Amino acid sequence: MTTDGTLIRIGQAVQLGSQGERDAARVLATDIWEEVGGEQGDPLHVCTLAHAMADVQDDVHEELVWDERALAAADRLTDDRLAQAGVTLPAAGLYPSLHLDLSGCHRRLGDPDRAREHLRQAQATIGALGDDA
Repeated sequence: MTTDGTLIRIGQAVQLGSQGERDAARVLATDIWEEVGGEQGDPLHVCTLAHAMADVQDDVHEELVWDERALAAADRLTDDRLAQAGVTLPAAGLYPSLHLDLSGCHRRLGDPDRAREHLRQAQATIGALGDDA
């Protein structure tokens, strides 16, 4: 469980989106995005927020932009930063989900080659996840 206030607020945006309140989730996420400094902000906040923001986009092109932002931020993220926030997942554990999301976007955009490439990258990184639920 994290005590990071920004991650908690991002979780609230995720919850709004999962409850069907996509507009409210986007508004809250946009406010947080501005507070964290956009793409130049803390990689943990940027990655988590962009990953969540992608899920509440109505347009697949916009979803792709947010998923790409999340992946770029993950590349700057360290295990130490995750641990500092109380997150037990290693940074490498973020990649399977990020690549699966990107694969899905490319598939829906009619680019099966890029979709397959991201699927391969997701498969190649799956070992970073624990063998649990």
